[in-house]
Amino acid sequence: MSVGYKDDQNDWVTVCLKYLLFVFNFLFWMGGAAVLGVGVWTLVAKSDYLSLLASSTFAVSAYILILAGSLVVVTGFLGCCAVIREQRSCLSTYFICLLFIFLIELVAGVLAYVYYQRLSEELKQHLNHTMTENYAQPGKEAVTFAVDSLQQDFKCCGSNNSHDWTVSKYVVSGQAEGRAVPDSCCKTITPHCGKRDHPSNIYKVEGGCITKLEKFLADHLLVIGAVGIGVACLQFLQQGAIYKFPVDNTSVCNSIKTTS
Repeated sequence: MSVGYKDDQNDWVTVCLKYLLFVFNFLFWMGGAAVLGVGVWTLVAKSDYLSLLASSTFAVSAYILILAGSLVVVTGFLGCCAVIREQRSCLSTYFICLLFIFLIELVAGVLAYVYYQRLSEELKQHLNHTMTENYAQPGKEAVTFAVDSLQQDFKCCGSNNSHDWTVSKYVVSGQAEGRAVPDSCCKTITPHCGKRDHPSNIYKVEGGCITKLEKFLADHLLVIGAVGIGVACLQFLQQGAIYKFPVDNTSVCNSIKTTS
């Protein structure tokens, strides 16, 4: 086999690898967009309920995904420049950025998985106390709004059932003005509709709002964990391909001209 043929073959392989890396980079951008989208969707879809959670792990996981997705935009541009210029130093920087984003996404996925494991216990211990002690209390407007949204969105009443409200500060202190439950428990909200707690008037859901909220948050946590860990693993495989990319100080076009 002649030297010229070997050089042409090497040039062809290099060009193929360059286009392959462009494809990798495009997939990297797509993965980053998915991560960013899931992070934003998670916060927007359930931002009203954050004040009902005992810990900030859920929100932190979403914010981490948003950070990782945002970094992808910058890193993706760096990756294009690295492939076009074929400089090892630029590719090394790109590799380090990918590794950093990989770790961020992995952390978000692990946090979501860990929180998923203890979500049920946290809600059982915290949600009833939050609803009965803080609803309609001074300085707790966010909790009040969150509880009203929760009961209307999920068509439920009370943490475990509607009887939870009978021992709440809201009812006991007389703030309720004769209501047995907040008006947000009513199937059709009208002023002081909470005075009548008959099943025909208010939501009577077995398991109460805990069951509804737990399922809602668990579904979101599964998505966060799957996207964070899944995209991180795909990017890890991409890093291996990029790191093996053959580059030197001469561009592919120049090398082809030389051999011809």
